[in-house]
Amino acid sequence: MNPLYSLLDFTGLIVPVVLLIFLLGYSVKVLREYERAVIFLLGRLWKVKGPGLILVIPVIQQAVRVDLRTRVLEVPPQDVISKDNVSVRVSAVIYYRVIDPEKAVVQVEFYEMATSQLAQTTLRSVLGQHDLDQMLAERDKLNGDIQRILDHQTDAWGIKVANVELKQIDLNETMIRAIAKQAEAERLRRAKVIDADGELQASQKLMEAGQVLAANPQAMQLRYLTALQNVAGERSRTIIFPIPLDMFDKFRGQ
Repeated sequence: MNPLYSLLDFTGLIVPVVLLIFLLGYSVKVLREYERAVIFLLGRLWKVKGPGLILVIPVIQQAVRVDLRTRVLEVPPQDVISKDNVSVRVSAVIYYRVIDPEKAVVQVEFYEMATSQLAQTTLRSVLGQHDLDQMLAERDKLNGDIQRILDHQTDAWGIKVANVELKQIDLNETMIRAIAKQAEAERLRRAKVIDADGELQASQKLMEAGQVLAANPQAMQLRYLTALQNVAGERSRTIIFPIPLDMFDKFRGQ
């Protein structure tokens, strides 16, 4: 047998085998538990496959991988003007995931970028409707409002926004000083109110004690003797005897 023919037969056999192995290696794909593949057949949407071992026919079919795990999106600091005309810089963190791979691929281009841009505009829009005090004191409510708006708008893209957290609210130095002055004034106001309440309660108690003593002369005499005892017990050479004012009524009548 001619060796040349044998070599040609061997080559003719090995080339299809190598080509078949190459096609199988290119066609067979393994998807993890958190991955799905959106399959297009001649440019038209066919089905969603995965997880596990899938077969994609080269040239005829194309596959787009989609990750279903929860992702963390950091919204860069945004300049926001509050309802009371205060300029602040606000950053946030958004947790979202793909729940419908078909919509995430077909309905929007680059769903990650689209979600990020939507989050930035929504953040500025929602916070701009609130005062600075509300931004600082009602973060949980603002987080919930932003999360509901984002989740509603990204539903058409197959995206679920699970949580939104306002990360940081930065104020300029002038506003920080103004807030410090306001807090100091509030503390002084509370201190004065507490002092006034104490004076009012003390005066009420003194009035009640005076009424009791006026209604009971014996108690008044006992209080008088107790006062003399306290004065005499101190290291003083001068003792002042209190005289009831009603003793001068006789002289006033003359």
